[in-house]
Amino acid sequence: MDANRGQNGIQLLLAAEQEAQHIVNAARAAKQARLKQAKEEAEKEIAEFRAQMEAEFQRKVAQTSGDSGANVKRLEQETEAKIHHLKNESSRISHDVVQLLLRHVTSVKI
Repeated sequence: MDANRGQNGIQLLLAAEQEAQHIVNAARAAKQARLKQAKEEAEKEIAEFRAQMEAEFQRKVAQTSGDSGANVKRLEQETEAKIHHLKNESSRISHDVVQLLLRHVTSVKI
């Protein structure tokens, strides 16, 4: 009877080991499936983010390149206005500057 009982114990242990192995295998398969799903989700998010950043970059490039002609023209107009203003100011005060220089050059200090 002890031999039969020992045989049954061994059979129970082998059955329990097989069941445990099935549980471990199922857990590994579930883990692999979840990792694969997480990787796919991450790749999808990366692709969406990359597309969003590329669209924003293209928008900025288009904005700056399309605007550069207008910026150049605006800067040229501002420069011409400043040059005109400086010429007017210099012609307005040139007589006073000449008089000031002549006074200092011709005055004699002892």
